[in-house]
Amino acid sequence: MNSNTQTIGMRQKESIFSFLISELKPKGKIFTPFNIISFPVIVVGLVIIFLRFKNGIGSVTNLTQDVPWGLWIGFDVVTGVAFAGGAYVLVFMVNILNLKQYRPILRITVLNGFLAYLFYSAALLLDLGRPLNVINVVIGNNFGVSSVLFLVGWHFLLYMLALLIEFSPAIAEWLNARKLHRFLTGIAMGAVIFGITLSVLHQSGIGALFLMAKDKIHPLWYNSYLPLLFVVSSVFAGISMVIFEGSISHKVFSGQLNENDQQAHHNILTGLSKICALGMFAYLTLLVLVFVHEQNYAYINSPMGYWFLLEVLGFVVLPMLMFFMAYRRQNVLLIRIAAVLTLLGIMLNRMNISIICYRWDAAERYIPSWQEFTVTLTIIFIEIWVLRWIVRRMPVLQRLPQWVGGGH
Repeated sequence: MNSNTQTIGMRQKESIFSFLISELKPKGKIFTPFNIISFPVIVVGLVIIFLRFKNGIGSVTNLTQDVPWGLWIGFDVVTGVAFAGGAYVLVFMVNILNLKQYRPILRITVLNGFLAYLFYSAALLLDLGRPLNVINVVIGNNFGVSSVLFLVGWHFLLYMLALLIEFSPAIAEWLNARKLHRFLTGIAMGAVIFGITLSVLHQSGIGALFLMAKDKIHPLWYNSYLPLLFVVSSVFAGISMVIFEGSISHKVFSGQLNENDQQAHHNILTGLSKICALGMFAYLTLLVLVFVHEQNYAYINSPMGYWFLLEVLGFVVLPMLMFFMAYRRQNVLLIRIAAVLTLLGIMLNRMNISIICYRWDAAERYIPSWQEFTVTLTIIFIEIWVLRWIVRRMPVLQRLPQWVGGGH
């Protein structure tokens, strides 16, 4: 009996191993435009990353003691976390508000969020002069457990774990692990509630980090309400990224979708456009109140003032009106254009706070090196490669296995 049990166990292990090996094989076309463009960039980026760890951060970046945070923090982390906000918003809408019409895009949104946090955390390690000292953020050494950085570090770690648990039923379905699937599904709701709370906290926490730079950030962008503004903007930033990535995913992975899925996707985009419009209206209202409260009128008639107006009028007011119009007219193309403008606006806002308007009056300004841009593209491209590998193999957009109940 024991011998038979061991034999069955060995066969099961061999079948799982064979399955995993077979899944490593490429699926789809190899020589696509994206692969041809991204592969050489990734190779160069990995070489730069090697040189960064071998020769130090100063060998590949233009960072200085006066400007210790550059593109890898300003874009990869500060901007990227806002873009990943769609995960906690969609999870809240589907699992807490019970808006089931958005369930078809829930898994890919959670997956996008998890991969974004995973790779942006890796970018954070690149930016540290001594990467091994990242443990100090976790244990509170040199910072103290009451520091904002300590809180943000723990929020990052725990939220990534929560996202992984939320997505884990898809992994169990892929492996056909039914018992594991039941267990993971049972603990998913706890992870959902925990994850939503953590996400709101660390979105505001990142804004709170910049409260310590009052004398370094231009007054039009610095105010004591930065944590609240970061949270509110992460809502429509995350939803706009869901619209943008969802539109691309439904084109790239159209073979996994039927006609009903395509029509449901259009209805989903229309509903998301309304949420974006309302979120941007709330954000704009806060901006106006802060502007009046801080009495920043004197700064408007200046180059930085014109730059501020471009950000607000061109990338908040304009896409907000476009979202409203697109919702009323059910215009999917206009929704996608508004989403792209919103993402550019969030990128501009976060880069203004962390780089462009940071020490704006300094004699020597920080300009990212080409190596910094290349590594940033490398991180984004690798994330897309991993996302594509998962979506092509796991039930993310595909129909669920019959033993789960079928359907989405």
